Amino acid sequence: MKLLAIESSCDETSAAVMVDGILKSNIISTQLIHTEWGGVVPELASRAHQKSIIPVVTEALQKANINKNELNAIAFTRGPGLLGALLIGTSFAKSLALSLNIPLIEVNHMQAHVLAHFIEDPKPAFPFLCLTVSGGHTQLVWVKSALDMEVIGETQDDAVGEAFDKTAKLLGLPYPGGPLVDKYAKKGNPNAFTFSEPKTDKALDFSFSGLKTAVLYFLQKEQKKNSAFIRSNLDDICASVQHTIVNILMNKLRKASELTGIKQSEGIHLLVNE
Repeated sequence: MKLLAIESSCDETSAAVMVDGILKSNIISTQLIHTEWGGVVPELASRAHQKSIIPVVTEALQKANINKNELNAIAFTRGPGLLGALLIGTSFAKSLALSLNIPLIEVNHMQAHVLAHFIEDPKPAFPFLCLTVSGGHTQLVWVKSALDMEVIGETQDDAVGEAFDKTAKLLGLPYPGGPLVDKYAKKGNPNAFTFSEPKTDKALDFSFSGLKTAVLYFLQKEQKKNSAFIRSNLDDICASVQHTIVNILMNKLRKASELTGIKQSEGIHLLVNE
């Protein structure tokens, strides 16, 4: 079985080739154009996908030493994601599948995040809990089987990735700021500053917009007293914010474990998509 998979949900164009369940190639084209805007611009993302998708797919097939006529099926990201970006990948996948007269497989990319655990050993046993943390999503998923998943907790506003990037912007760090927050946090004291955990209506849901506001007010207050506060305390600020975010995630995971009865360590899996 030779499968071509296409992903275009946000700001990266990627294609992978699987042969009998073994990954033979995985080519990713990152869109650097968004850096100057401080975030992903949907229209620019879709245009970049148009330019990249043919070269990316071609390279993936070449690296896997597979001719397109040998393909047995094509999988593509159906959603969720940016509408224009998804449309490019969807249109290309449909056109190629029709021209080759082979099956087309639509994939929910959040389910794909969860099932990524099965690419390599050791593979988890069902049922298990999966905490999925990506740039635009934060979810707690009760995975009962490969085709039976229940989202038991999700963000009510910002995702974790957005919380990192917005914090970075408040600190004057360039985009993408999330990796920079993590970089500086490694050198800081996670207990230097305290930020409260946002409350949610549902026990397993997340909220990070309140944390961003708390950081904003905190920085405004401290900078009135010391204009060089951020520069002098950057490592500690990053470490404290990251510590707060991780605590929020882990507290929700513990609650999910209690409510579902999945307590053993092998039944809980964390997936971070950076």
